Amino acid sequence: MSSHTQALIVVLKAITLGLGGLISYLSYRAYTRTSARPLWYLAVGFGVVTLGSLIAGVFDQFLMDATRDTALLIESGLTAIGFAIITYSLYSE
Repeated sequence: MSSHTQALIVVLKAITLGLGGLISYLSYRAYTRTSARPLWYLAVGFGVVTLGSLIAGVFDQFLMDATRDTALLIESGLTAIGFAIITYSLYSE
């Protein structure tokens, strides 16, 4: 993989972490103002998706022993779990 591609991946992961963290924070703030339980699930769901991106980035950048497949598996699993929680938040009352 070229150094430009690697740098672009790091930049995109950083943007994902920033925006995911912001969405989680704003959802949590909305929950504390309204006490609406679905907003709590929304914050947790986006937090899980963001955590998956963070863990995959750490695996990819710092744990050279780990394969990219492991990083992708972790990220995909946490993304699926996070989206399931987000979906639940949209249907819960």
